[in-house]
Amino acid sequence: MPTDDELYYLAELFKIFGDQTRIKILYTLLDGEMCVQDIADSIGMSQSSISHQLRVLKQSQLVKFRRDGRTIYYMLADQHVCTIMNQGLEHIQE
Repeated sequence: MPTDDELYYLAELFKIFGDQTRIKILYTLLDGEMCVQDIADSIGMSQSSISHQLRVLKQSQLVKFRRDGRTIYYMLADQHVCTIMNQGLEHIQE
């Protein structure tokens, strides 16, 4: 059995997946790194809304970023995020 702290952080992680906009952002980033405007255009939302959700995703270590001049590119933090997304979708499709 995981420790209470581990269970707490796991529950917090799953809360992040409870928002449809964040899920859309993560699925968009499955295709590779993108800047905020490209993510916003892809999802059909404002740049401000996307930036707010990216902040939450960064704090949860689900996405990371790199700066190229004035542009910031976001990508999935690691392969685990892709695995979580794919397994979740597989589970609901059964």
